[in-house]
Amino acid sequence: MGSRVPEVLDTLVQMGQTDPELDGVTVTDGPEVTEDSAQDWLIVGFDGDPDSDFVAAQTVGGWAGLGTRREEQFQVTVAAIASRGDTDVRAARMRAYEIGARVEAWLDAAPSLGLEGLEAAIEASQLTQPQLDTGVQAVLLLTVAGSAFT
Repeated sequence: MGSRVPEVLDTLVQMGQTDPELDGVTVTDGPEVTEDSAQDWLIVGFDGDPDSDFVAAQTVGGWAGLGTRREEQFQVTVAAIASRGDTDVRAARMRAYEIGARVEAWLDAAPSLGLEGLEAAIEASQLTQPQLDTGVQAVLLLTVAGSAFT
């Protein structure tokens, strides 16, 4: 099955890893097994919950005509996570939104992500901000949604 999702995931990771405004943010391609104690993360293709189903993306599609082209609708999960060693929920929340704003800026500047026949934007977001034994953590889940031709 042809899909543009692998290209979208790769491009979002690359954009995050090369964005100078994300200095100090650990950018990963899905979940990583690591001893990294970074407080700020941007995780492409994962919701940041180790107890989740690890769904990176979803697609639906259909034929774009009688030819061989197929239109694909996709949704990719991106998590902007800010952890703090204290209980300052506002600071964690603001930092998570700062990290998430970079993804929005990339999509505003280039809705195609530089990929031909593709268009994407942030479709939805969800914020959780639990107080953990290690301090507050704000998790901003972004749904990058779009359509592409395969």
